Amino acid sequence: MPVRAVGLPGSADSGTGGDPAPPPGLVVLGHFDQPPGYGVSRPHGSASWLFTWTTAGRGRLWQGDARTAAGAGDLVVLAPGVPHGYTVEPGARHWRFWWAHCQARASWATWLRPYDRGDGVYAVTSTPAGVHERVEAAFRRMHADARWTGTGAPPAPAGPDDQVAVAHGSAARELALSALEEIVLLTTAGSRPAAPRPGLDPRIRRARELIDADPGAPHTVRSLAEGVALSPSRFAHLFSRQLGQSPMRALREARLRHAARLLEGTDLPVERVAAASGFASPFHFNRVFRERYGIPPGAYRAQR
Repeated sequence: MPVRAVGLPGSADSGTGGDPAPPPGLVVLGHFDQPPGYGVSRPHGSASWLFTWTTAGRGRLWQGDARTAAGAGDLVVLAPGVPHGYTVEPGARHWRFWWAHCQARASWATWLRPYDRGDGVYAVTSTPAGVHERVEAAFRRMHADARWTGTGAPPAPAGPDDQVAVAHGSAARELALSALEEIVLLTTAGSRPAAPRPGLDPRIRRARELIDADPGAPHTVRSLAEGVALSPSRFAHLFSRQLGQSPMRALREARLRHAARLLEGTDLPVERVAAASGFASPFHFNRVFRERYGIPPGAYRAQR
């Protein structure tokens, strides 16, 4: 039987009857081959990103109002904080897939953005067949590297099994994330982006572009609403309904991603990173960054 997230250290239960998810800060992955009837439901989403790579059969994933199917050679990524679930697609004989929970590196957002299906769903469903074998090899290596204790050589990659791997040490975690970065790059570089999400209001798309272009700016619900010619109340309602999160939640996520990029690519003091990312209080920044990435900003920089 596969190890479920409830068996992991510090699993985060939704508290509403949903399935638990690994806590933020861990890199956790495994390989499942599930029969019809298998499914996971998380009414509050997960605190970490979820990456799935299907090798056979069919799965179906949803998050917020977004839905997508997954077949062999499809990478589907679910961002944290939005209600989601996934199951074997009705009528399919099984669903065999790799999965990984972790905190995504900030640089991956640029690669995934063209495959945005809305509500934090990124579906890369046209990966060239020529890279499938290398993606599979990268997952096997990621699974082996995550189990490394830091003593001797990392274990050799082996065939997939139902064992869940948890990267505890910083070296194992970084090696595993490096393998996942290769997977994201391989799948997104050669694929064809999906068409823009149908039905997404152009004013909401424009507001999201305003946030992404300058997350450190003093945006408010009112200023964003004015930028797209909507009243604040109408804008907030439409934004939340279409994207599955409030404008201020989306702004905070964009600011945290921007802060992570600055920590990775500059030597600015943490206080200046906080200010440049739109956080007025360094104490507030440290708290929300730790909630989002599982470690304080200084430790995040040191690991990279």
